[in-house]
Amino acid sequence: MKLIARIAAPSAALVLAGLTATACAPQTSDNSAKGDDKSGTLRVWLFQEVNNKPKEQVVDAAVAAFRKANKGAEVEVEYIPVETRAQRIKAAFNDPKSAPDLIEYGNTDTAGYVKDGGLADVGEEFTAWAEAKDTDPTARQSVTVDGKIYGAPLFVGVRALYYRTDVFKELGIAAPKSQDELIATAKKIHKAKPELYGLAVGGAYTYGAMPFIWAQGGELAQESGGSYKAAIDSPAAQKGITAYTSLFGDDNCPAAKCASMGGNATVTAFASGKAAMAIGGDFSHQAVEAGAVKGKYAVVPLPGSKAGSIAPAFAGGNNIGVLKSSSHRTLAVDLMKQFTGKETQRKLFDAMGFLPTYTDVRAEVAKKEPFVEPFVRTLGAGAKFVPASPGWGQIDASLVLPTMFQEIVSGKKDVAAASGDAAKKMDTAFAAAG
Repeated sequence: MKLIARIAAPSAALVLAGLTATACAPQTSDNSAKGDDKSGTLRVWLFQEVNNKPKEQVVDAAVAAFRKANKGAEVEVEYIPVETRAQRIKAAFNDPKSAPDLIEYGNTDTAGYVKDGGLADVGEEFTAWAEAKDTDPTARQSVTVDGKIYGAPLFVGVRALYYRTDVFKELGIAAPKSQDELIATAKKIHKAKPELYGLAVGGAYTYGAMPFIWAQGGELAQESGGSYKAAIDSPAAQKGITAYTSLFGDDNCPAAKCASMGGNATVTAFASGKAAMAIGGDFSHQAVEAGAVKGKYAVVPLPGSKAGSIAPAFAGGNNIGVLKSSSHRTLAVDLMKQFTGKETQRKLFDAMGFLPTYTDVRAEVAKKEPFVEPFVRTLGAGAKFVPASPGWGQIDASLVLPTMFQEIVSGKKDVAAASGDAAKKMDTAFAAAG
């Protein structure tokens, strides 16, 4: 998974984009547990953050509450490196004896992990859980495969438009209200201030490019009868690709510098004062605050195709799932609820800035922290997700979309040819995934 989320915390950033490296692994044999012990020790694997202490304190409080409610149950939490998560989780699916009871996982991995046979269907318990009714629909979708639910959302991440208020004031311009205006504004700024990228963009910034495709009515793929077919080469998608790639050039962000940039690099360019605008996440806030532009920027939702509209954003985030092999299913589901419940998500926001997956809790934190408001508006306008196919992991790991963008901005292929080739690669991956 290329986690390009929190640039202040690279390992966590890896998580938001989704863990993808295991998606093409062979399906495991049936490892379902034969019992459901109501006591004993539950093992949990969570992701190690760059600054992990605040997360540990929140987790410790959740564990304490769980133990108080479940006498005779103990919990061992291990924080695993994001970089080696794929191998460890796949090995756990294949070896139930050494596997944990619960894992934290990136939300783009759900379909792949389900195909691997590792996650338990907890739909009955999730649906009956009172708090779950307030779960954001996109977050709920991220734990759902073929109508079944394989975990509970832990947090969500979404991107919006960061812009330099001092530069905009100096040039007498306002925050753009449409996609066309955004592109024109970026080029106007770069012309007036050649030392700045108007809008920092990256050829490897898949999640920054997706809103341009979705804003024009395009889709990555279409689902029919449980299988997916690429739609990246449709006329609407090509219109969005054309809009995004038009930002690479000497009139905004030179291809020689920007074609290889990912999300972290574009946000770093903004935070360091080298760009007037960038597409960054709620999780980018700390890094921008720590940069040269502190006090000189604002955030608005990324504009859509029509004036005043909001472009659909990719909804990243992490989930907590119960392994099918757990011999403590009932306890494990209870602990999953404790980790992902409203109280814990409130504390995770305060400690780490992770955006809650509950609509009511998100409204609470937006009142408390004004910087959250444009991201909450973006989610409320309708965020989108990647295809819920195990094949997406292979598509992401193979850099199909970054390759397409880079072929276009380098002049090697036009939009039709590059998107057509990308669609063929995507269809191959979808077919191989079944």
